[in-house]
Amino acid sequence: MALLQTPEKAADFAAPDFRLKNVDGRVLSLADVRGPKGFLAMFICNHCPYVQAVIGRLVEDCTVLQKAGIGCAAIMPNDTKRYPDDSFEKMKTFAAQHHFTFPYLIDETQDVAKAYGAVCTPDLFGFDARGVLQYRGRVDSAGPKVAGPDTVRELRQAMLETAEKGFSAASQFPSMGCSIKWKE
Repeated sequence: MALLQTPEKAADFAAPDFRLKNVDGRVLSLADVRGPKGFLAMFICNHCPYVQAVIGRLVEDCTVLQKAGIGCAAIMPNDTKRYPDDSFEKMKTFAAQHHFTFPYLIDETQDVAKAYGAVCTPDLFGFDARGVLQYRGRVDSAGPKVAGPDTVRELRQAMLETAEKGFSAASQFPSMGCSIKWKE
C-alpha cells in the first residue's frame, strides 16, 4: 500500500461530468449531485486507514457544507476484484455505518478517477458554483491523527468561503493517503 500525497490544485480545472452507480442503485451524474454553491468530490474507499481516520470528520463537514449549498459525493475508484473490502456491497455497509448524507458512487471503470486526476484515498476536490476547482487538499490539520480543539477544519473553511464568495483564497495542504488501486 503506497502512501501518496495529492498534487497542488490545477488552476481553471473544471469538474468532469460522470454517470456512476450510487449505493442505493440509482445512476447519478454531476448535475444530480452538485449544489447551487458548489460541489465536493471525495475519492475514498472502505479499507484505507487514512480514510478511516478522517471519515467521521468528513461526514460532519459534508453535513455543514450541504446546508451551505455545496453538493457532496464520495466516489470509490479502487479495483474491487483485488480489494474485495471495497466491493459495492461493502460500500453500502460503510455508507450506512458512517451515516452518509451524500451519495457513495462506484467508479467501476476508473475513468472518473482518471478524469479528475485522483491519486489517493482520500483525494478531495472542491468546486465553485461554476464547476471550477477551488480546493484540493486535506480534510483538516489533524490529518490521520485524532482531531483536537486546535484542529483547523481546512476543507470546511475553504468550501464555506467558496459558497459565500464564489472562490477560496485559503491555504491548501496536500491530502495524504493510500494510492488508488488501479486495475492491471
